[in-house]
Amino acid sequence: MSPARFTIKTAAPGDCHLVDFIHWLNKTQRLQLDSYAAVHRWSVQNREAFWHTCLDFTGIETDAPAHARTLKPGQQIWLDQWFPEHQLNYAGNLLRFRDDKTALIFSDEHNNRQSLSYAELYQQVSQLQRWLLAQGVIAGDRVAGFAANRIETVVAMLASASIGAIWSSCSPDFGVGGILDRFTQIEPTVLFAVSSHCYAGRINRHQAVLEKLMAGLPSLRQVVLLPDLYEAGADDPVGHSDVVHWRDALAGELAAEMTFAALPFAHPLFIMYSSGTTGVPKCIVHSAGGTLLQHRKEHHLHLNLQRDDVLFYFTTCGWMMWNWLVSGLASGATLVLYDGSPFHPKPSILFDLAEDTGVTIFGTSAKYLSAAEKAGVQPQQTHALPHLHTLLSTGSPLNAEGFDYVYQQVKGDISLQSISGGTDIISCFVLGSPLLPVYRGEIQCAGLGMDVKVYNQAGKPVSQEKGELVCQQSFPSMPTGFWQDPEHEKYQAAYFARFDNIWTHGDYAEQTAHGGWIIYGRSDTVLNPGGVRIGTAEIYRQVEQLAQVLESVAVGQEWEGDVRIVLFVRLQADATLDDELIGTIKLSIRNGASPRHVPAVIRQVTDIPRTLNGKIAEIAVRETLHGRPVNNRDALANPDALKEFEA
Repeated sequence: MSPARFTIKTAAPGDCHLVDFIHWLNKTQRLQLDSYAAVHRWSVQNREAFWHTCLDFTGIETDAPAHARTLKPGQQIWLDQWFPEHQLNYAGNLLRFRDDKTALIFSDEHNNRQSLSYAELYQQVSQLQRWLLAQGVIAGDRVAGFAANRIETVVAMLASASIGAIWSSCSPDFGVGGILDRFTQIEPTVLFAVSSHCYAGRINRHQAVLEKLMAGLPSLRQVVLLPDLYEAGADDPVGHSDVVHWRDALAGELAAEMTFAALPFAHPLFIMYSSGTTGVPKCIVHSAGGTLLQHRKEHHLHLNLQRDDVLFYFTTCGWMMWNWLVSGLASGATLVLYDGSPFHPKPSILFDLAEDTGVTIFGTSAKYLSAAEKAGVQPQQTHALPHLHTLLSTGSPLNAEGFDYVYQQVKGDISLQSISGGTDIISCFVLGSPLLPVYRGEIQCAGLGMDVKVYNQAGKPVSQEKGELVCQQSFPSMPTGFWQDPEHEKYQAAYFARFDNIWTHGDYAEQTAHGGWIIYGRSDTVLNPGGVRIGTAEIYRQVEQLAQVLESVAVGQEWEGDVRIVLFVRLQADATLDDELIGTIKLSIRNGASPRHVPAVIRQVTDIPRTLNGKIAEIAVRETLHGRPVNNRDALANPDALKEFEA
C-alpha cells in the first residue's frame, strides 16, 4: 500500500525541491546530509542557518542590510525576534507572477464558475488597493471579511496586505454573536461581506446579519458588498449610504505599477481566532514574515508545490487552511476555491471539481474522507484523475482505515500526507515529506526547523509513548502575541504554562519507531478512566469503521469517584441502537483498542455539536453532560444539538 521510498541519490535535479535543497545545503554549508532525518536534525540544531537558507532558497523577496541578523533571542522563547532587520510585503511576494497563467478558479455547488489569471489578479488587487487608500486605510488598520471562499475574498485580503492592513475573516455560516465576539475585539475599519451564500442547496440571505454587524461595529467606515451570485439586486442592507458595491470599489484606474508597503518581518498580517468554546475567542496575531516563510517552507519543501500544480483545499475563510491555501500563489500554482457543501448536489461533487479543473493536489479533512467512504464515493472507479498526485488531510486525526480508503478507492499511486498543526501557528508541526514512505495511520515527519517532541507527564521527552506534543524552540510562525494582550499574559497561559519555556500545543501524540507521528486527539479531552489516559481518536477509529455509525463523540463523565467513558453515536437513517449494535460497538472497541477503551454507556443522538470550523465540540458535550454551562454557545455551528445531552 505504501509508496516506494523516494531516495535522494537517484532523484533527478529539478524533480523535487527538497532534494535540490539538500544538495544546495551540502554544497553551501559543506555538509553531507543524506536523509530526511539528517536534514531535520541539522535544521533544529542549526536553526538560524536553516531559516536563513530557507528564506533564500524559497525565493522570498525581502529588503535587509548586509549581515542582517536572523534571530534576536529574547529572555523567553515567545520573545524571540526572527529577522528583526528584514522588511517585506506578503502580498508583493504572492503577486510576483503577473502573466496569463490561471491563478484562481472558483466554483460552487450551483456550478457557478469563475477564473482569474495572474495578470488579472494583479490588476484587481491594484485597483482595490487604490480604493482602500482613498478611504484612508493605513498600515495596522484592521480589515475584516464576512466572506465566502471566493476570488473577491482573495483580492480583498491581498489588497489589504499590500498596504500593511491586518486581515481577519469569518465564514458566512458564523452566527451574529460569533462574528461580533471576534470583530468587536479588533475594531475593523472596513468590512468585505457577502449578502448571501448557498449551502446544501439552501440560499442563506444575510441582510439582517449585516444590519446587526454594522450596528455592532462602530469602528466601521465602509462596507463593501461582494457580488451576489444567487439573487442579484437584493443585496443592499436597508438605509445605509456607506455601503459600496464591489464593482464600484474596483472602478478606479489601474496604476502603471502597484506599490507594496515595505514592512518589518514581524508586522501583523492575519488575526486568527481560537474556537471560543471555553470563552470569548482569543485573537491570535500572525506576522507577515513568519506566515510567508513557514508556508513557503511547507509548500516548497514538504509538498513540492510546482508552478504547474493545481492546488485545491476544501476550506472556508474561517479556517487557517484558507490562509495556507492562498499562500500557494507565491509558488505560481493555480488555486481552486470551492464554496458550498462537499456533498451537494451529490456526494462526488469535490472529485467532479477535481476532474474538471485538473487538480493535482487535493486537500480535505479526515472527517470528509470518512463521510465520503460511507457515502460510497469511489473516485478510482468513477473519475479520471490522471494528474492527481497528492492528497492532504487535516482537521482531525486520519485513522488507519482512512489511509486504506484513499489507496483503495481514491487512487492507488497517490502520496497521502496527513498533516497536523493549527490556527495557533497557522501551519504544521508534523506533516509530509516527498523523501519518506507513507505508513498506514501515521503522519510522516516533523516539519523542518520545528523542534517537536512528545513529553510525558514529568516533562521528559519520550518515543513510542503517548504524551504531550511540544516544541522546544521558537520558530518564525509563532504568534507575535494575542490582540490586546500587551504583557503576553494570555499568550503565556495558553502555550507555556504546562512546561516552562516550552510550547505545549495541546495535542495528545506519539512518535513512532520509524519517526512518524500519531495524534490521538486534544489533550484537554483525553479520557482518564481508572487513571489511564485514552485519546478520543482511539475510540473513534474503532466505532466509525462500523457501517451503521456516521460519527461519534466520546467524553469522560465523573461517576462514583472515578471517570467513566460515555459514547454518543449518530447513526445511518435506517439504523437503530439496539442491544445487538451496542454489543457490536463494544466488541469492536475491545478488540481494536483495549478493554479499558470500552464505554460504560452508549447512547444514540440525532446530531453532534461542532465548532464553527467543523470540529466535534467534545468539551461542550462534556460540560453539558455534567450540567455545567457552556460558556460560549455562539462558537458552535449547531448549539441546539446540545439539548440531547442535557439529561
